Amino acid sequence: MKIADILKDSNYKLTQFSQDKINFIEENIIVKEVRGKKVPYFKCLVRNKDVKLTPEEVIRQLYVLVLTKDFGYPTDRMELEYAVSFGREKKRADIVIFDKDKVTAPYIIVELKKPKFKEGKEQLKSYCNATGAPIGVWTNGDSISYYHRKDPNYFEDIPTIPRADQKLSDILEERWTIDDLIVNYHFISEQKRHFFAHSFRKPSPLF
Repeated sequence: MKIADILKDSNYKLTQFSQDKINFIEENIIVKEVRGKKVPYFKCLVRNKDVKLTPEEVIRQLYVLVLTKDFGYPTDRMELEYAVSFGREKKRADIVIFDKDKVTAPYIIVELKKPKFKEGKEQLKSYCNATGAPIGVWTNGDSISYYHRKDPNYFEDIPTIPRADQKLSDILEERWTIDDLIVNYHFISEQKRHFFAHSFRKPSPLF
C-alpha cells in the first residue's frame, strides 16, 4: 500500500519529506483485515505498538523520522498525543519533545491536527502557552512553520528548530545573523544607488 493512497482524500501532503523516509514508512506498513476491509497499520516509532495509519498518523510518523534522523532527538524524549490541560478540558498535542535537563517539561511541540495554517497555528500557540514550551512547529506535510514563544502574546518566526546538540540560543543567533546580512545588503545597495545617481547626473549650467 502506498502513502499517497492513504492521503488522497485529505489536505495533507508529502512535500516536506524525503523519499527515503516515505519509503521506510511504506516498506513497514502492516495491512490488517478489519470488518472485512484491509486497513493499513504501522508500528509506532515512539509508542512501540501498531497504530492505524490515518492521514494524520502518516504525517506524524514521518515527522518523528525527521526529528530522529535529521535533528538527532531520541524517541525516549518524545511523547505522542501528549495531554494538555485547559482547566477541566484536556486536548492532545501531536508530538512533544521534552527538555533535556527538565525531563518532564515540554520543549518543542509539533502540531499536525489542523491541515489549515491559521487553525493549526492558533492551536499550536495555545498548547505552547498552556505548557510553557518555548518552541512550536506546525506542518501539514506541505508547508512548515517554526516559532519561538517569547511570551504568551508574542511568537516570532525562526528558521528551524535546534538539533538535539544545539540550544535555542544557537538558532536565534543564526536568525539574527541572517537578518543582519539582509539589512546590510539593502543598506549597501541603497548606498550604491545613491552614489551612482549623484555621480552621473548632468552638471548644472554655469549661466
